[in-house]
This record gives sequence, structure tokens and C-alpha cells, in this order.
Amino acid sequence: MAFVTTAEVCDANQEMIRSGQLRALQPVFQIYGRRQIFSGPVVTVKVFEDNGLIRHFLEEKGNGRVLVVDGGGSLRCAILGGNPVVQAQNNGWAGIIVNGCIRDVDEINGCDIGVRALASHPIKASKKGLGEQRVPLNMAGTRICDGEWLYADTDGILVSQIELSV
Repeated sequence: MAFVTTAEVCDANQEMIRSGQLRALQPVFQIYGRRQIFSGPVVTVKVFEDNGLIRHFLEEKGNGRVLVVDGGGSLRCAILGGNPVVQAQNNGWAGIIVNGCIRDVDEINGCDIGVRALASHPIKASKKGLGEQRVPLNMAGTRICDGEWLYADTDGILVSQIELSV
């Protein structure tokens, strides 16, 4: 996938798009991190202004997976910061998608990992560990399920029910 753009994937898989097997997220995310192109199997987390579960997952070995976090679209605080992103990079996560805010942008931009988020915000989230894990998410205009495949580049973000080989 590293040499095939999301636009090319869409062009080559029109029937999958029509059937809903391949979906594009709405273009609401900003690009952070040094890795602009990334892909991998999805792990889902749903939280609201709390990053305890996010940190818990990023402490695990990523094995090329992508953590997709539905933060409810909150713009009131950052649910991801530089320390967990460094840990995710060191643990082999391919990327992190955040339907919410991040902080420590300069630190994150220095990491070899792909990060997408709505915006940055200086206030940190709580760390109570509240939320749901490995549940279907509805964000950026589409449904995203644990175990699906995510493909991201500078053109956008795609989610597929199956691993794509183009």
C-alpha cells in the first residue's frame, strides 16, 4: 500500500465503494507526525475528554495497527499528547486517528508515526480510564469497526472491511 495512493485505491475499487465495503472518512482531520502515509488493522476506542483508555492501548505492542479514537469531536481539551505518541511510535503502532484534539504538536510532528486529529488544544484531558474499547464507531461520516483496515495518506483516509491488495 505504501506506493499506492488512496485516490488510486478508490479508482480501482469503485464496486467496493458502491457496496460500502470501502469507505472514505470526511476530510475533517489535520495531518500530524512524520509518517504521512500509513495503514493497518483498526483498533477502536470511544472516549470523551478522557485519555486513560488511549494510553492503555498505546502501551501495548502495536504490530502495525492503527488506533482509531472517537473522542466525540470534543474541541474542549486534548485527548492525546506527545508522551503517548512517542510510546506508540516505540511500540510499533502505524498510526492514530483522533476525532478530537491533540497537544504537544511539535513533539508529535517529530515522531515517525501517522497522526490525524481535528485540531490542537493546550488543555489536557482527564485520566479516569472511562470509555469503551473495540466497539463500532460512527465518526467523520462513516462507521468504523474494530478489525477493519485503515489506509491514510495526504489525500484522505479510507476504511475497508478487508485488507486491500492493489
